[in-house]
Amino acid sequence: MPDNRVPGFGETYGEMYGPVPPPDRPLPPGHDGPASPPPPHAHRPPPQSYGYPPPTRQLPQQSSYAPEPQPYVPEYPGPTYAAPPPKPPRPPRTPRPLLAAVLAALLAGAGAGYAAGALGDKDPVAPGRSPTQSASPTKPPSKPAGLDEVAAQVLPSVVSVETEDGRGSGFVFDEQGRVLTNAHVVDGSSRAFIVLQDGRRIAARVLGTDPARDVAVLDAETARGLIPAKLATKSTDKPAVGDTVLAIGSPLGLAGTVTSGIVSGVDRKVGLGEDESQQALQTDASINPGNSGGPLVDAEGRVIGINTAIAQLDEDGDGKGNGGSIGIGFAIPIGDAVDAARAIIGG
Repeated sequence: MPDNRVPGFGETYGEMYGPVPPPDRPLPPGHDGPASPPPPHAHRPPPQSYGYPPPTRQLPQQSSYAPEPQPYVPEYPGPTYAAPPPKPPRPPRTPRPLLAAVLAALLAGAGAGYAAGALGDKDPVAPGRSPTQSASPTKPPSKPAGLDEVAAQVLPSVVSVETEDGRGSGFVFDEQGRVLTNAHVVDGSSRAFIVLQDGRRIAARVLGTDPARDVAVLDAETARGLIPAKLATKSTDKPAVGDTVLAIGSPLGLAGTVTSGIVSGVDRKVGLGEDESQQALQTDASINPGNSGGPLVDAEGRVIGINTAIAQLDEDGDGKGNGGSIGIGFAIPIGDAVDAARAIIGG
């Protein structure tokens, strides 16, 4: 009889469910036949232990290697940048021949200066000077004053001269407050007024005139506030052609007007006043009606002449000039004017 034991179980199939009917034998009525056998694993008892450890499931070992992250590469090509090529090494600098020559010249000059100083120390002491006494340093030349400073220095001495018949200019020339002007300005008047730069009017008496030299002297009633101008009466003060000059006066009644120019000529023979031939200074400083009698001063503020006349063009042919200054003016030298003034004052 075959063994009907089910693996893993101690009972046979017949012991549990009865004999197995033959395949061709019909089943009795009311009997549907034996129940279907359970699956092999149903009611399976735990496996018996035979002294070996139960099998364990071995997991596949994971490797520690991880792929390196790759940079992101766009699907379209972008611009490429290349680093600039490195600069070639700079060649070493070599000294220039010019620098060497200059250095040699400096060394030679220093040696020569040292030698000259050594020789100078051995020179004998000048007569009248002690060995410890040194020569006085040379005084640097004084800086010439600007024309604005010259004008500011002279203007307080310049006055306007007014008479019944006209007006002109003048300037204070001595400590007594006497005023020097042209004879044709007062034109035979015995009285006049002088107007100072601050607007004060002072009555004055006409001491006298020299029509030949065109010079007149006025004596103010008071000398208060009258400042005499510096006069260039020394022989060393004579002007030269090209010297800078200022013409100051009251042209057309404009008191305190200053124009500049140069000495264009000296010892010009011109007809001034009643004298047909008189020495005069020529200047291109603008001189206009009303400037007559005013001072012509140099760059140091000294009066070198009295503005007297201007040359004019005779456009009408009538012997009378027309227009204003054409850059040719004449002034009486101050030496001649002072000589005439002294003669007038001395009577």
